[in-house]
Amino acid sequence: MKTKINVAFLTVFFSLLVSFSLLAQTTAKIQKENKAKVDVYYFHLNTRCATCKAVESEARQDIKELFGNNVSFAAYNLDETAGEAKGKELDVNSQTLLVVKGDKKINLTNEGFMYARTDPDKFKKIIEEKIKPLL
Repeated sequence: MKTKINVAFLTVFFSLLVSFSLLAQTTAKIQKENKAKVDVYYFHLNTRCATCKAVESEARQDIKELFGNNVSFAAYNLDETAGEAKGKELDVNSQTLLVVKGDKKINLTNEGFMYARTDPDKFKKIIEEKIKPLL
């Protein structure tokens, strides 16, 4: 009888230990994802129109003004080796404005091409609305 109680106790003890270990791992993973840095990438090609250049310059300026060093901005030329590699990493193969935090990606390409030249204030507001919840 005493052996059965000891076995039952040990079974419950190890089950709880495993449960708490899994809970701690899950909590650590969630905290890490919440602390992940927000990065904004602009991908372009060698040949660039005025709108393409405006998307890059407005996005770069807006991100710096709105978020300072809390959000990084990088531009990549897909016609160059480094840009091609980064594009493959993020599954990008054309002109794209992409916000990345961990596994989450927000594509702002359409908004950039619609508003960067014609309504930069609206574009800035969209950038702020999309990135602020990620911080």
